[in-house]
Amino acid sequence: MTNKDNRIVRPVLNSLVQQIAELYERDIMTILVSSGSVIAGKEVLGKAKIKDKTQRRQVYSAIGQPRMMRHYYNIFNDYGMKCAQVLPTKRDFNPGVHRDNMINCLEGLLSEGVIPIANEDDAVSVSMSMFSDNDELATLLAQLMKADKLILMTDIDGLYDGHPEKEDSKVIGKVEPKEDLDKYIEEGNKQEGEGRGGMGSKLNYAQKAAAANIPSYIVNGKRENVILDVIEGKNVGTEVSK
Repeated sequence: MTNKDNRIVRPVLNSLVQQIAELYERDIMTILVSSGSVIAGKEVLGKAKIKDKTQRRQVYSAIGQPRMMRHYYNIFNDYGMKCAQVLPTKRDFNPGVHRDNMINCLEGLLSEGVIPIANEDDAVSVSMSMFSDNDELATLLAQLMKADKLILMTDIDGLYDGHPEKEDSKVIGKVEPKEDLDKYIEEGNKQEGEGRGGMGSKLNYAQKAAAANIPSYIVNGKRENVILDVIEGKNVGTEVSK
């Protein structure tokens, strides 16, 4: 969702919404899990004076979340669609009234043709109740709603059998839920505000979803029509399934 200067790229959001709109025309409903609020807040506020990292993240997110939703609202509106904001915390997935309320809310939105856009509620989350990243949130939502597919998007074409920048490295087309993939994973350093989930996280949660009979895919989110390609069964990215 960002360029090399760590700024939100609206054409990427537009492409995402365009594909979700196409799926809607095919009677396929999507739940979109989207980060970006921290970076969007940082773009507005600039370098904050707050020393505490958690508090700084909360402030950036509180400023950036409405900005991200304004982007999405306007783009979905361009395609004649409606979207809604859902801000869960990890505690909401524990059995009980909060979990039941979240299911009811999501089912209600989907039944009305409204696309739920979920993101962690960074403004109120603290370390103990934080998701490890949005890959975890997406996986929990996929399991909660018994999704048919889980698509995790990143900025490379999938899991490679070597370093992605080496010419002889190839994308691994399919892996299994219990396969040991540690030898393929090399985590990079991320700046504050960037997504917390690297390839190791994506594989971990994709394998968990696949083990729960939800086929999962790790794909390049900037590749044209990548979501439609997955739905149509084309060979893109890395599939994780039984």
